[in-house]
Amino acid sequence: MPMGRGAARLASLDRCACTTPEPSPSSTASHRLSRGSCATACKQRVPTMADHSTRSNQRDASEDAARMEDEGAAQAATDASPALADEIVELRKERDALQDRLLRQAAEFDNYRKRVDRDKKDFAQYAAVDFVRDLLPIIDDFERALQTGAPGAESYREGLELIHRALMDMLRKRGVTTIDAVGTDFDPQIHQAVAYEEAPEYGDGEVMEQFARGYRLGDKLIRPAMVKVAKA
Repeated sequence: MPMGRGAARLASLDRCACTTPEPSPSSTASHRLSRGSCATACKQRVPTMADHSTRSNQRDASEDAARMEDEGAAQAATDASPALADEIVELRKERDALQDRLLRQAAEFDNYRKRVDRDKKDFAQYAAVDFVRDLLPIIDDFERALQTGAPGAESYREGLELIHRALMDMLRKRGVTTIDAVGTDFDPQIHQAVAYEEAPEYGDGEVMEQFARGYRLGDKLIRPAMVKVAKA
């Protein structure tokens, strides 16, 4: 069977140039020089068919090894996927539990902060209530003194009015308000009836007279107004 061009070329390259026919006696010297050069050239000749076959086999073996390694890694990943999925589920449960715990602790801390603020406010308010309650009898005395019209006491009256005004201004700055009941309907929440009197000119249950003012601190009642109530 005729040899292909590629095989013929490789076969011709595989033959060393040193195998050429013997030269004639007249060219012996030049032939020796050419044989020395030929030996060097043979060492640097192109790869033979055997070299190509060896390299091809090595490349195929490397590809087979790489393919087997990939298949083994894929099989290992497939075998490990159920365990990995279970681990992911457990981690998500742990994350959700920690997040829920964090939210509950944040809510508890917020409630604690609000409770502390409310207690501090209540404590300050109660302390002010006690102070105002102790001060009210003195204010009542000032008001009774101002209601007396003793002759020749105008200078003293002016001094009392200044002191009374200063005390009331101080109470207003601290949130204390007065309860003036005359002319209003009796309200047991803020009034304390100390007397009743029949008075046709007043409506039934109307406050006729106030003996002492009532006071409040914010929404908290410090003292109800002491009043006389009309009866029809």
